[in-house]
Amino acid sequence: MKINPLKGMKDYLPAEQRLRDYVQGRILETYRASGFERIATPLLEDMENLDKSEGGENLNLIFKVLKRGEKLDAALAAGSEKALSDMGLRYDLTLPLSRYYAANRDKLPTPFKVIQTDRVFRAERPQKGRLREFVQCDIDIVGDASPNAEIELIDVTARALLAIGFADFTVNLNDRRLLRGMLEGMGFAPETLDSVCITFDKLDKVGPDGVAAELAEKGCPAPAVAALRAFLGQGAADLSAVAALCADKAPAAALRQVMDAVTALAGGAYKVAYCPSLVRGQGYYTGMVFEVTCAEFSGAVAGGGRYDDMVGKFLGQKVPAVGFSIGFERICAILLERGYAVPQAAKRLALLYAPGADFAAVLKKAAELRQAYLVTVLPQGKKAGKQLAALESQGFAAAAFFETGEIKRFGQT
Repeated sequence: MKINPLKGMKDYLPAEQRLRDYVQGRILETYRASGFERIATPLLEDMENLDKSEGGENLNLIFKVLKRGEKLDAALAAGSEKALSDMGLRYDLTLPLSRYYAANRDKLPTPFKVIQTDRVFRAERPQKGRLREFVQCDIDIVGDASPNAEIELIDVTARALLAIGFADFTVNLNDRRLLRGMLEGMGFAPETLDSVCITFDKLDKVGPDGVAAELAEKGCPAPAVAALRAFLGQGAADLSAVAALCADKAPAAALRQVMDAVTALAGGAYKVAYCPSLVRGQGYYTGMVFEVTCAEFSGAVAGGGRYDDMVGKFLGQKVPAVGFSIGFERICAILLERGYAVPQAAKRLALLYAPGADFAAVLKKAAELRQAYLVTVLPQGKKAGKQLAALESQGFAAAAFFETGEIKRFGQT
């Protein structure tokens, strides 16, 4: 039998799990204080829903589940690879939320403010910072078409990050409608803009030349590719310059409204910036998109945007929605690298008992000690010094001896 977890998946030792529990708890506490309610959805979704979810390149990373019994036999006989599976593990929490809202909207308030913290799965190539099973923390507002939804999501997410010790971060914003308007003005065909945006999203990884090369390989018009490459060669562009290239001025005005409001709410605690190259990889985004970047970590620690068409795929009518996802795994990794100490309301104490002790009395004593400590009951070892040293290394603040009532506090002479 193999003792190691599968590649791209992890076991978590108690100290790391305590950190993860703490981070998740502070995030939930912050969102719940702002009126967001937690829900849960199944790990598995219907493959028809997953295939139509416009998840960009994530659609190539779905863990699929084979059909069973006669249905599998029929699919094998048909020789169709796509017909072999009828369900798959969710790759994010947005599609499940959209289905959930469509199924339960008559029982939910409008707007619906919701938080999810749960596991998702992607068949990534395992590497540092990329797992095949990981936790996402998503908050969404469904049913509010106004920019107020974006403002509130960014504000509460920033407050959650501040609550767990992040300070040096930047909220970057863009609007896909601005980007699409600019690209269409450069000569890219409207029906190709989704594909162009997916390539454009790789700008930070492959640079302007890499973006231009991939667009040329996709068969995009050479004049349009040249115009985009020239624009990227000018360096950072401000919002006014991009808005001038677009016929529709409304997206730029809404983006300015959000940026001004978030800047005021930030009060200098974090930065707010317009980022014309920000796209977000998922194809379902329809308007504003945003990411949080941190100087201590390459890449985003949170991101999201507006996806007004996703819920409508289930209902046949447009339902406005906007969401923000916190990179839970990345945040925990940063905190671990910092040596972050989890604040505890009470210190940990080990209550040690000798062989033959009245165990009911031991547990009664533990209940009394829990007025001041987090108490773990353990049998007393033969070598007290070695046991006490091990307990101190495990993060215990003290050890109590049941028979004598003595409490040994660590770190004291």
